[in-house]
Amino acid sequence: MSDRFANFIGGEWVAPATGEYFENRNPADWDDVIGCFPRSGAEDVARAAASARRGFARWSKTPAPVRGEVLHRVGDLLVQRKEEIARAMTREMGKVLAETRGDAQEGGRRWFGRTVPSELRDKWAMSFRRSIGVAGLITPFNFPLAIPTWKMFPALLCGNAVLFKPAEDVPHTAHLLVEILLEAGLPPEVVQLVHGQGSVVGKAVVDCPDIPVISFTGSTETGSIIGATCGRMHKRLSLEMGGKNAMLVMDDADLDLALEGVLWGAFGTTGQRCTATSRLIVHERVHDGFVKRLCDRAGRLRLGPGLDETNEVGPLVNEAARKKVDYYVGVGRQEGAEIL
Repeated sequence: MSDRFANFIGGEWVAPATGEYFENRNPADWDDVIGCFPRSGAEDVARAAASARRGFARWSKTPAPVRGEVLHRVGDLLVQRKEEIARAMTREMGKVLAETRGDAQEGGRRWFGRTVPSELRDKWAMSFRRSIGVAGLITPFNFPLAIPTWKMFPALLCGNAVLFKPAEDVPHTAHLLVEILLEAGLPPEVVQLVHGQGSVVGKAVVDCPDIPVISFTGSTETGSIIGATCGRMHKRLSLEMGGKNAMLVMDDADLDLALEGVLWGAFGTTGQRCTATSRLIVHERVHDGFVKRLCDRAGRLRLGPGLDETNEVGPLVNEAARKKVDYYVGVGRQEGAEIL
């Protein structure tokens, strides 16, 4: 029997109102079931938002140095549990340990007010960060610890509460992060964790009138929908979406350095990054030799389960991702692309 995990709502680990769960499996070993996680609904989001508002009312009045001390303890715990978290991430979403260790290394940032120049003589201006309310954080699978902490820590440090909706493929890493936040002393209602499908839970978070701030990292298509909703509701919004990123290699470039940049820009995290290199433009003087070297090096990449430290590239995160890659390879062939 697989472990059954819960949402964290109202200061408690609770079952979803739907009573439904989904399995989370290791993409490198489909027989390895990590656990069963809540397939939550809009009712769970509404309860979490109400609890987060209560948490915000208290947390926003907590002195900033005290909030900073809590987050400093979070950072310490992340460092102490780095290897455990890295292995959990690799088991859950597939990328190799060298990458998930880097993901686990990412932590909070120090945030300050700042002075700004004024065009008026003998006048000066400054800005301060002030808490807003509940921040809805919708995060992707590819950096399951780094991106949530990048979003979460500044929000918490500035006195906001957070409602955290992780990608369906990485619920266990999200669970570990919330455990660490609570262990570090974050007041329970300041953080809410609601698992489930983006089309249901993510939509409910964006639509909720009690969540004035939305931060989303994911596809351009979904981000466009979120942007339209937040614009209509006058919510504060941060979007990080997909890119079609190009790399140019000129004839006077350091070709050894360029080769490594192209290789890992394209194939790091198995290519599953919004910053992944998807277009390569090479100067005609060095084109043929560079492309040959790139193909030779790519052909020697060691592919396999990410927990095996001899491997350089892990599996795609799920079957849908594999089918999408296969589809676009087919599109390339149909459009006359030469497969190298």
